[in-house]
Amino acid sequence: MRFEDALLESHHSSLRHAGICLEWERCRGYRFGVCGALGDREFAELHRLSQPLAFTAREMLFEQGEPATSVFNITSGSARLYKLLPDGRRQIVGFALPGDFLGLSMADRNAFSADALTPLAACRFQRRGFSNFIDTKPHLLRRLHGMVSHELSLAQDQMVVLGRRTAEEKVASFLIGLRKRWARLSPSSVTIPLPMTRQDIADFLGLTVETVSRMLTRLAREKVILIVPDGVRLLDVARIEALAES
Repeated sequence: MRFEDALLESHHSSLRHAGICLEWERCRGYRFGVCGALGDREFAELHRLSQPLAFTAREMLFEQGEPATSVFNITSGSARLYKLLPDGRRQIVGFALPGDFLGLSMADRNAFSADALTPLAACRFQRRGFSNFIDTKPHLLRRLHGMVSHELSLAQDQMVVLGRRTAEEKVASFLIGLRKRWARLSPSSVTIPLPMTRQDIADFLGLTVETVSRMLTRLAREKVILIVPDGVRLLDVARIEALAES
């Protein structure tokens, strides 16, 4: 079973067993997302505000420019976040994994679009109810502040990646970044899942799809990675970390 499929099956099993948005003990995003700051009673209170949703691959969660009325917590699957530029081009600004929250910005309209890369499950909260909830939870506000600060740091790192690194260094940095994020969910996994396409990676890194494919092929030829159907395996961690930190 694929890693992402296993995550989704775990979530669906929880739905069948608990009959609610997600089961406390088995929520994949619980330990790593905002919910990790909550106790059992607070988590149950948050549950009552949530609406469970399921999306098929390529289905939209929300669109750029629409009124921003909801907050989403990804509980399984992955999503693609992107902006459409005035000339019609697409810039991918990130990828969401289980445990990630979307829609935390207080802007009136969505700054970007989000669609599902894989079958995806999420809990949706009305922004007003979610805001009222966190206003009474200082520890949750601190957790949110930490998440926002981390996302800002990632955005700053991405600016460096786009502007100052070679194509090979960009691809290596992307793989190491994903490896760290997936490791929160499955520390024992030897594969870095790549639910996104080569074109998605290219749009995120500011490269052409041909360049991304060429860099992955070079890394595989040099036995730094092994390309597998669902992603890549790192064969020479020290080498790719050195490239990512260049």
